[in-house]
Amino acid sequence: MTRRLLFGLLGLALVAPAAAQTTAQTAAPRGFQTSDLYRLKTVRDPRISPDGEWVAYTVSQPDSAKDKSDTDVWMAKWDGSRNIRLTSSPDGESSPRWSPDGRYLAFTSGRGPDNKQGSQIWLLDRAGGEAQKLTSLKGGVSSYAWAPDGKRLAVVSKETDPDTTEKKTPKPIVIDRYHFKQDVEGYLDDKREQLWLVDAATGKAEQLTTGPWDVADPQWSPDGARIAFVSNRTPDPDRNVNTDVWVVDAVSDATPVAVTTSPGRDWAPRWSPDGRAIAYTTWRDPKYYFYNLERVMVVPAAGGTPREIAPTLDRNVASYAWTPDGKALYSLLEDDRAVHLVRMDVASGALTRILEGRRVVSGFTVAPDGRIAILGGDATRPNEVFALEGTVARPLSKQNDEWLAGIAVGAYRDITGKAPDGTAIHAVLVTPVGYREGTPVPAFLYIHGGPTSQSQHDFNTTAQLFAAHGYAVILPNYRGSTGRGEAFTRAIHADWGGLEVGDVLATVDEAVRLGVADPDRLVIGGWSYGGITTNYTIARDQRFKAAISGAGSSLQLSMYGVDQYIYQYETELGRPWESPEAWMKVSYPFFQADRITTPTLFMGGEKDFNVPIVGSEQMFQALKSQGKETQLVIYPGQFHGLTVPSYLVDRWHRWLDWAERHVRKPAS
Repeated sequence: MTRRLLFGLLGLALVAPAAAQTTAQTAAPRGFQTSDLYRLKTVRDPRISPDGEWVAYTVSQPDSAKDKSDTDVWMAKWDGSRNIRLTSSPDGESSPRWSPDGRYLAFTSGRGPDNKQGSQIWLLDRAGGEAQKLTSLKGGVSSYAWAPDGKRLAVVSKETDPDTTEKKTPKPIVIDRYHFKQDVEGYLDDKREQLWLVDAATGKAEQLTTGPWDVADPQWSPDGARIAFVSNRTPDPDRNVNTDVWVVDAVSDATPVAVTTSPGRDWAPRWSPDGRAIAYTTWRDPKYYFYNLERVMVVPAAGGTPREIAPTLDRNVASYAWTPDGKALYSLLEDDRAVHLVRMDVASGALTRILEGRRVVSGFTVAPDGRIAILGGDATRPNEVFALEGTVARPLSKQNDEWLAGIAVGAYRDITGKAPDGTAIHAVLVTPVGYREGTPVPAFLYIHGGPTSQSQHDFNTTAQLFAAHGYAVILPNYRGSTGRGEAFTRAIHADWGGLEVGDVLATVDEAVRLGVADPDRLVIGGWSYGGITTNYTIARDQRFKAAISGAGSSLQLSMYGVDQYIYQYETELGRPWESPEAWMKVSYPFFQADRITTPTLFMGGEKDFNVPIVGSEQMFQALKSQGKETQLVIYPGQFHGLTVPSYLVDRWHRWLDWAERHVRKPAS
């Protein structure tokens, strides 16, 4: 269901490069097409150099010939004068991290035709030459961080089976865990992610933590003597979300010490510049699981009473960092269809919005001298890297400028519908390319997944694709979404498919009232919880001419023990044999399949452990059994999120074809 906040792209007030503006004036723009997927470059993970003069970042682009995406490391000069591609291997590189003195740029990669150990750390000397492999950990590298002196790295790597001999017949999968499966990872064994120390000169690795617990997000203290990390060290970590912040001396045989002890999810430790305090995020009430907001806390590094920063703030925060003087924290703030960069004063909790507006900031990086580079985009521009100067974002990466110069996009506007109980439901409405105001057009109600995420002012490729084909696209933020406060998010706790249906329909009603959406040519669809909500909606309402249900489910009872959400299910709905009424209530689309009249396209990934394909198979079978118009598409070898470029293009083609087949009136 993808139940976690996923921040998007950046903003409307960004400075557009003059070259791109000039090109756009001389070329006739066209709408976004399925083939544009191969031109779209995805920019991620900006990291500013210690001297503030360069920003490293990654660029991913699909390769139509190889039918895969490749990621490379680039860097941009702070003044915007140069963009340099640093890697070009076919295996892909990610997670660039500067050494503290700026001499090396490390990255992770699974390079090499004989590589069987997963991603390893490679070092690129800025003085020149090829990147050199640093680590050879059998369990690969999940994450890493440079020590302040640049002589060591803290590395997270998974334990491996000591028996590494290859066998023609795979060994049986033996399962003992309560939480025993995870999308992409597959079936889970007892091997855990552990913390290692790696010598930056020799690559020699020394294991620092042991035990039946996972370790994540290592962070060095400013003096390089200790490492903070996150771990759930309860007797059975699978049965709760009780992660805490731990600190361990960066020497062999050291014993980790818990710095936080709340029963909820303590995460993302960040040392203050003086090393006296650690900031982290937490959930207030673990009972609500994903429906909690992320809140920033500060605790003494030696342990003590935590203090919440900005306790009255009723919005999600994420991706935060200390200011160089240690007096405040920069953070991303999710707020009603936008994500802003803000500054939170540690002493008073006062919040200052640095970069706001109808935009989405998805990441940032801070140099020791205070310079900030941000990652983001807006309704008209995919993710790029920008230098922040005051409240102005100056382009640095410019990876998509040439391609965008020939693209016309649908315009975004905010709309508000009224739910049956009177609650205001916010949405983004995308009008077709070249839209004439007051003209009713076919409309696609495109429901986001999560449910704990939001539709927002970012470059939504699916929305732009449909806008290019004459559709208005309605992007609703139903209850369960983030961006409107904790009560709004928690409203659907243990009651799926109730409020959401009235909420999404309210935004359709508003688009119709505005004269944009044609009530006789409506399509509904979504992926993950968007597919689930699609099923809920068509079981209660017959207004849609076509439906697209991706990676969804309806007979929720059958998901128990099949997907990866066992802890959430038992916490939120209870065990099925103890609370069968609750399970039957949220499974109503399957048991009301005879009421569904909407032609529905079901689809999903063959290996999806998030929302397994059985959820779509069951609904397809239910409609097919009744002779109703339906189709099931399964993408071989794919998990919850499709990654093969040709499959992504195929999905778009099928969505458009299914919609066009049912909403376009025959020529008279």
